[in-house]
Amino acid sequence: MTDSSVHTEAAVTPATGPEGQGKGEDGRGRGPRQRSSRRAGRILRWSAASLAVLVLGTAGAGYFYYEHLNHNIKKARLNLGDSAAPEAAPNAAGQTPLNILLIGSDSRNTARNLKLGGSRDDVGRPPLADVQMLVHLSADRTNMSVVSLPRDTMIPIPKCTDPKNGHVYDALPLAMANRSLERGGPGCTVAAWTELTHHQVHIDHFMMVDFSGVVDMADAIGGVPVCVDQNVWSRHGSGLKLRKGETRVTGVQALQWLRTRYGFEDGTDIGRTHAQHMYMNSMARELRKNARIDKPAQMRALAEAATKALTVDDGLGTIKKLYDLMGEMQKVPTERITTTTLPVVEWPQDPDRRIPAPGDAEQVLSMIIGDAPMDGRASTPKPAQQPQDPSQDTAAAQADIAVQVRNGTGSATLAQVPGRAGAVVQVLQGKGFTRAVQDGTAASGADTSVQFPSADLEGDAQAVAEALGIPSGRVHQSTGVSGVTLTVGADWRTGDAYPKTVTPDRPPASAAVQHGDEVGCMKVQKGYTW
Repeated sequence: MTDSSVHTEAAVTPATGPEGQGKGEDGRGRGPRQRSSRRAGRILRWSAASLAVLVLGTAGAGYFYYEHLNHNIKKARLNLGDSAAPEAAPNAAGQTPLNILLIGSDSRNTARNLKLGGSRDDVGRPPLADVQMLVHLSADRTNMSVVSLPRDTMIPIPKCTDPKNGHVYDALPLAMANRSLERGGPGCTVAAWTELTHHQVHIDHFMMVDFSGVVDMADAIGGVPVCVDQNVWSRHGSGLKLRKGETRVTGVQALQWLRTRYGFEDGTDIGRTHAQHMYMNSMARELRKNARIDKPAQMRALAEAATKALTVDDGLGTIKKLYDLMGEMQKVPTERITTTTLPVVEWPQDPDRRIPAPGDAEQVLSMIIGDAPMDGRASTPKPAQQPQDPSQDTAAAQADIAVQVRNGTGSATLAQVPGRAGAVVQVLQGKGFTRAVQDGTAASGADTSVQFPSADLEGDAQAVAEALGIPSGRVHQSTGVSGVTLTVGADWRTGDAYPKTVTPDRPPASAAVQHGDEVGCMKVQKGYTW
């Protein structure tokens, strides 16, 4: 492993580090059905059970132990970008969805984490976020969807400001998704997801773990059962070596399981995310079985391991708040929890990198935005309430609103539509926005949005969006513009009005969704058996 590979080739799993760097580590492939059980939750159920343990243990140990556990939890700012997505409007029952971002850090900046994996050359460098899973809890708490983002996916990373030293990291038009964490911390990863979801998914919280956290949790539980369909040996990767069938992994072996890509499915990051899903499901079963009041020693060990493993946002930084969040997740029936990986395709500029699959990735994200269940069992939709705190800014007369229009119709797979900004300027002028002009600022790869620099221009920005049929969720404040600025994105390449979106009722086949009642073992990659 070399220092030069840090920003482009590091491959990390939840709380894990590189497991083979260099060309050929791509995100292609789809995986088999994953292990699960109706008795256990999917992703994050392990957290729910462990945090319930914390509260139970605290009740018996008293106030000082409660404060001790609170002190264990590390905290960081939620969002380091210039803007956040607006909170979702409540449905008719006053309910809103919750979105929690799970992050796996590959930090080598402790002696123990270095011993668990990686090169000494990595010591001192900022960690990378090579595992990113968006957990979407529906507004009515009837279903939950988990969407993994392969670490080698090329996405825009917005400008972020490091809260510790004030350093400003300029925006990156396209970069590997794992680089977001090195740009000030987990709040920049949250900002990147805000950008990825077109400023339409509000990230409520994040949870981050590192190498040692995974090992400690596995040991505290007494091991996590996993399954492979053949003998597997990741001889050129993590070093994982298991016999066919079920094995209870602990400590370093648990970490190896989460790091393995060379040995599962087709040797890509997609297969690794499937193995991670299996591990979390199995951990949930173990926690639910062992986190009992008649096992106080194990409960205390779990409490210590879980709180020391976590870094969370400031709004989630106590046992009480964590427990309340997990209580909401526990309302979801096990069979209504689904996991998937954002569909990706080969990036034309580098066959060893991936980009979100045109159409299919948007379909998955649209379902998150529209609060639609990934299992296709949509409930009767309820009309949304108006946002509780609508903008108080009143729009100026259309003829007095200055609008700059940028052409962002190009993308990694689509050529820019010539003259598109000028065409939309004419549409705006025809609607009375006579001060609309073209802005030549490069905006390739952007999504359609209306930005404004300060609160006194929000009403003007909303008026522009309304005139063109752009959803209000695409309107957001940004310090990157000097006035009301419309970016015409690759999602609006033709026509005088923004195309109306209809929330899909099912994900695309390429998403390979796993449901709560599916079972199976990880498929072993050809050439990695023994």
